[in-house]
Amino acid sequence: MRLILSTGIALCLSAGPRVAAQQPPAAPPAPPPATTRGDQTFPAQQRPPGDPAVIEHGKSLYGPDLRGGDMGGVNLLRSSLVLNDQDGELVLPVVAQGRFPQGAPPMPPLALPADDVKAVAAYIHSVAAQGGRQGGPPPGPPIELNIVVGDAARGRKYFAANCADCHSSTGDLKGLATRNPDAMMLQNTWVAGRGGFGTSGGVVPGAPTATAPSPRMPKPVTVVVTSPDGQRVEGRLDRVDDFMVSLVQSDGTRRTFRREGAVPQVEITDPLEGHKKLLVKYTDPDIHDVTAYLVTLK
Repeated sequence: MRLILSTGIALCLSAGPRVAAQQPPAAPPAPPPATTRGDQTFPAQQRPPGDPAVIEHGKSLYGPDLRGGDMGGVNLLRSSLVLNDQDGELVLPVVAQGRFPQGAPPMPPLALPADDVKAVAAYIHSVAAQGGRQGGPPPGPPIELNIVVGDAARGRKYFAANCADCHSSTGDLKGLATRNPDAMMLQNTWVAGRGGFGTSGGVVPGAPTATAPSPRMPKPVTVVVTSPDGQRVEGRLDRVDDFMVSLVQSDGTRRTFRREGAVPQVEITDPLEGHKKLLVKYTDPDIHDVTAYLVTLK
């Protein structure tokens, strides 16, 4: 006989003799680590793992589907009652008293021994604990993705046509693949124009030594402001809009100029301008091809 509880619990009562649920040792040598549903960390939803024999007994009593099925049960994998239950204490009253929810299948009281109900609860918790966070990776070792799927020869041609004006495989990009051995990081690096693209060659303080090549500081966006009388002020661009432009000079002095149309003249130099223009130009195959080519620059 298969019954659906209003909480979604499906009990399969076998016709044969019922095996008594085994009880855990009275004084275990060390408490087992707490388990949670997926990576849930709410204290009320943490519990020690159940006894395997009790879980197996609960499985023999329980229906095959925790999601409620076609008999109208609630999805137990999303049930707050089950999530907050520890050892069947919240499930027991539902089984003993029954439930008659409006608009849902009724569940009459069941004369089921408390140990059996606890075994069913332990089984439910054991299944829920195996569920990962929604959208998370499947269980098991990390999957290594090989993103070097492009054609290096095509990538070299694309590089020569679109990147060679600013970069050189024998100059600033020499050894690029050695500095970025991870292909995915290398691809993200060149697409964003960082770590060897549009860089000044300055070493980041505290970076690794020669055994692991240091990352490079990106060149800042600079600006030259020329007043109507020909005076030029240049420095690192701090802020610019239609009404003012601010810069920081090499000695740390901050200067702000009011703008009225094209006065004063403002010339901005962005080292990443070429990469920004490519963002609306290259296709996925172009990205893969260039990455395949850059992987060869060791």
